[in-house]
Amino acid sequence: MQNTDTSLNLRLWTVADYHRMAETGILDEDERVELLEGKIIWMSAKGTAHRSAVGRTDYLLKNRLRNRAWVSIQDPIKLNQRSEPEPDVAVVQIDPLDYADHHPTPSEVYLIIEVADSSLKFDCETKGKAYAQAGIADYWVIDVVNRQLYVFREPNEEGYQSKVILGEDARISPLQFADLQIVVLEMLPPIIVS
Repeated sequence: MQNTDTSLNLRLWTVADYHRMAETGILDEDERVELLEGKIIWMSAKGTAHRSAVGRTDYLLKNRLRNRAWVSIQDPIKLNQRSEPEPDVAVVQIDPLDYADHHPTPSEVYLIIEVADSSLKFDCETKGKAYAQAGIADYWVIDVVNRQLYVFREPNEEGYQSKVILGEDARISPLQFADLQIVVLEMLPPIIVS
């Protein structure tokens, strides 16, 4: 009798495997990949709206937070032994060694922000679940196409229990910095009128 099971047995990678692949040249340093749930994921090309939103958000957070937190752009966060994504923006605790000896871990993360131009479903669902399972309490997705902000909070193993979608005129504060008021529009690329 023939086996009709269509599920695949995948070999999932660890963060250590992933680093060894980079060190030995299996993964080229210019390749835009990240490790998520044991899988090596190709990252989407960055469009101009994406780049603008990342730059504006970086500038805004660094100016407003000053020395209260470290803002990192598209740098690795080690969620667990099988996930090391590179979020567009991560607001993390200040480290005396500037993270020279490790990548930030969930206990050191205040806020993660992804910017979506073509990756909204992936960022909200796949990445959202990985961040929730790691216990990231505050996760935002900037939707540059529809000019909205998705705010995910209350993480558990199933995903985020709270999801709110804010329009560009709405105000939001990161959970760890309640005094910091951000208008969603401040993170979005400007509208260019021809």
